[in-house]
Amino acid sequence: MTARLLVSLSGIDARTLHHCADLAEHLGRRGVPLSLLVAPRLAGAAVDWVRTRRLVGDDVLLHGFDHTREPRGRTVSMRRPEFASLPAHEAGLRLTAAMSAMERAGLHTTGFAPPRWLASRGTLIALQRKDFTLCADLVGVHDLRTGAVWRSRVQSLSSHERAETWRCFALVLAASRTTRRAGTLRLAIDAADLSRPSHRAAYLDAVDTALDNGATAMTYRARTALSAA
Repeated sequence: MTARLLVSLSGIDARTLHHCADLAEHLGRRGVPLSLLVAPRLAGAAVDWVRTRRLVGDDVLLHGFDHTREPRGRTVSMRRPEFASLPAHEAGLRLTAAMSAMERAGLHTTGFAPPRWLASRGTLIALQRKDFTLCADLVGVHDLRTGAVWRSRVQSLSSHERAETWRCFALVLAASRTTRRAGTLRLAIDAADLSRPSHRAAYLDAVDTALDNGATAMTYRARTALSAA
């Protein structure tokens, strides 16, 4: 068994684009592709950047429809994640609207990652009906064609300042532990957090640790394609 590394990037917009480009450059030097979590509201230069990144090997996953960014610095958000509890019919309506917006932006995709990584059973049913091929949630990656699920929990950093040093250390430790055991390391990066030097350094350290342990870097789509082969 070979360890695998999947790195996703969310929060892409005009305000964070320079941080996104910097991360992509550093990962590119390491041969690590990104899975870009894109909301249909994306516009302008951010859309152009995502299109360019896809041409060089990154992948695009639909990231919800009408969700907005969580307030920064709150310990607990009371806002319910958009697709966390939707029945199939309502999830299907939102997916139809989101797919239309993505088509207009030239960013068609059959991969889905729900806001805050939480998807209801109804959402999974709706995704299958809309011919999506994969859904990445908090605890695994669903192959919607076969029903297979590859279990691996998302690893990320919160935006809270409390215990920041410990959180960064714990992320790198988790990267080491997971990849030494030939597991799948799923690093989820929020572009807004890249403005924090400690968070940016921790993510890159986690990537380097995984690569040092022999992990193979790939996108979510490549992960499902590998298992289906």
